[in-house]
Amino acid sequence: MASDDAVLVLNNADDVAVARRKLLPGEILSVGDARIPVLDVIPLGHKIALHDVAEADPVTKYGYQIGVALQPIKAGQHVHVHNLIFSSHHKPKASDLDHHAWTPPATPERTTFMGVRRNDGTTATRNYIAVLSTVNCSANVCEIVANEAVRRGLLDDYPNIDGVIPLVHGMGCGMATNGLDLLQRTLAGFATHPNVSGVVVIGLGCEVNQVDLMIKQIHTRRGVAQERMTIQATGGTRATVEAALEGIKKMLPGVNDSFVRTERPVSELVLGLNCGGSDGLSGLTANPALGYASDLIVAQGGRSVLAETPEIYGAESLLVHRSTSEATSRRLMDKIAWWEDYTANLGATMDANPSPGNKAGGITTILEKSLGAVAKSGHAPLEAVYDYAAQIDQPGLGFMDTPGYDPVSVTGLLAGGANLICFTTGRGSALGTAPAPTLKVATNNALAARMPDDMDINCGPIFSDGVAVAEKGLEIYNALLDLASGTPSSSESLGYGRNEFQPWHIGVVM
Repeated sequence: MASDDAVLVLNNADDVAVARRKLLPGEILSVGDARIPVLDVIPLGHKIALHDVAEADPVTKYGYQIGVALQPIKAGQHVHVHNLIFSSHHKPKASDLDHHAWTPPATPERTTFMGVRRNDGTTATRNYIAVLSTVNCSANVCEIVANEAVRRGLLDDYPNIDGVIPLVHGMGCGMATNGLDLLQRTLAGFATHPNVSGVVVIGLGCEVNQVDLMIKQIHTRRGVAQERMTIQATGGTRATVEAALEGIKKMLPGVNDSFVRTERPVSELVLGLNCGGSDGLSGLTANPALGYASDLIVAQGGRSVLAETPEIYGAESLLVHRSTSEATSRRLMDKIAWWEDYTANLGATMDANPSPGNKAGGITTILEKSLGAVAKSGHAPLEAVYDYAAQIDQPGLGFMDTPGYDPVSVTGLLAGGANLICFTTGRGSALGTAPAPTLKVATNNALAARMPDDMDINCGPIFSDGVAVAEKGLEIYNALLDLASGTPSSSESLGYGRNEFQPWHIGVVM
């Protein structure tokens, strides 16, 4: 990569460079043998043209096409939404596999964490009681139960219990079969999560997602306490709240005693990879650093799962080439095709992403955003492609089909059994999760300074000071082991995690 002190060229074939700082008109940049006059104000993390580009010509970054010129672009001009637009892109075939062997990073010094091995073979990093609503009509009662458990001090004598979490949503009735099946799979995934040791299922009584029907989907491990009730049969709101609290009281000793941390191998980690509020530095700092941490976990037999299908659009070839089988790559391409049809049927297009915040941070098209987002997955081979909220059951790197909307995407990963989440952000996401904790990684120094209480790690020095990606990746890896061992994340300390439960709602609302 060639660079001037003020810009970074990611690939020698690129038409643009990334501003390392705010560039002002009149400055002269030296890039290789070229001297480029800056013609516009170029914010940090945004793109500057390295040479003239004709209208409708492709524009490359990372060595890949990120769009086409909407109008002629002169060397030194700002390249962004005013002169660069989404374009069609090369789509790989399922057979386009790269059979080169993967060279994993060297094994780090730390190879264990303090977790709890459950009797079904899963491993817990936290210990919760879940109060689960079958339908939106019982959501308020579930919220009241969780709040009352805290207000009455029910957990005061049980230090091994991290909390009582309400899992509430706006669905459960007026749903066609496909949407109901997805909701039930998601709810069941949380009820059987390794970080959940007690479950209270509360319904209204007349909904489509009946309690007895929902219970059949929940195959908890041996010893997990379970209570069920409906508001209509129990005698109304107050009676149901009291009945649920009595059920929780009975659970507390067993839930507390079941959670004793012991030294566990990294192979028992299940890491969900996500990003939100991305900026022009996401694909250069936090995402590749997280990819390095992911590779460290996968190399030791752990599981790491990328998600957000609309946000790999345009970069799917990077995952297809790394697939371990044609069947895996075909499943991935089938998910992409489904999303193209889904958006088209709703009168939308896949290039509706990026968001206004992404664009303010320097990302122009979904093609550019996706190339940076895929970096979270590191370089490990792609072993599996999962449906939304399906159980993550295969060691190695996987991909889960989810929307790009952060809470919905992370909900799917948690339902699949992720016992840790790592979330990168450039604009400043405030997301946190339960029952598994989230490590938050800032892509730039300004964000880390502006929102210090929300960020766990700052990867800005990769861009500003030349810190190695591997160095920050190892820092993320060690922080994940600390998190898995019980160290609270920033979002946990702030109380996040209750409102981020957002199951994916597709299908007909009746």
